[in-house]
Amino acid sequence: MGVVGTLLTSAVELMAFLLDISLRAVSDWAVRLMEELGGVGAGIAIALENVFPPVPSEVILPLAGFAASRGSITLVEALGWTTAGSVVGALALYGVGAALGQRRMRKVVGKIPLVKVEDIDHTQAWFKRHGGKAVFFGRMVPLFRSFISIPAGIERMSLVRFALLTLAGSALWNTIFVLAGFFLGENWQLVQRYGAIFQWIVVGVAVLAVGTFVVRRVRERRG
Repeated sequence: MGVVGTLLTSAVELMAFLLDISLRAVSDWAVRLMEELGGVGAGIAIALENVFPPVPSEVILPLAGFAASRGSITLVEALGWTTAGSVVGALALYGVGAALGQRRMRKVVGKIPLVKVEDIDHTQAWFKRHGGKAVFFGRMVPLFRSFISIPAGIERMSLVRFALLTLAGSALWNTIFVLAGFFLGENWQLVQRYGAIFQWIVVGVAVLAVGTFVVRRVRERRG
C-alpha cells in the first residue's frame, strides 16, 4: 500500500472513530434532554441543530421517534416539537441575516480573499429567482438547511413566507426520520448510519465546489 496509502487509511479510520464518538455523545445528550423535558427537549435539540450544524438531526429525529415508540413521549409530540424546533432555529438564523443586511454583507465579502463583490450580486439574483425553492428543499439537506436561512434574512424575504416554507420543508423531513425511528424501534440507529452517509456526501460536494472556485479564481489572477 505504501506510506501515503497507510497514512490516508489511518486518517480515514481516525475520522470515523472521532465521528462515532461525537455521535454517541450527541445521542446521550439528546436522550437526557428528552428524558427530562419530554417532547420539549426534542424541540430544543433540533433548534440547536439548526443553529449549530455539527449537531446532526439525523441522530436526534429518529431518536425522538424511538422515544415515542417506547411511550416516553407521544408520536404527535415528537413530530410537533421537532418541527417547531426547526422553525425556531431557522428564524434565529434569519434574524442574524436580517441584522447583517446587504450593506454589511458586501463589506465583509469585500475583505475575503479571492471573493468578488460581484459574486454577491450573482447570489442575490439567484436567490430572488429561486429563494422559495431553496428554503423549502434546503430543509432536507444537511448543513444547507442552516445556512439558507441567513441569505433569506439578508434579502428580507417575507417573514411569513419564510416561516411557512420552513415549516412545510421541516415537517416533511422530520416526519420521515421520526417515523423511521418510531417503526425501527431498537434499530433506530440504522437511520443514523444512512443519514451520516448522506451528510458526508453533501460535505464532499461542498468541499469540491469550494476547491473548484478557489482554483478558478487563482488562475484568473495569475492570468
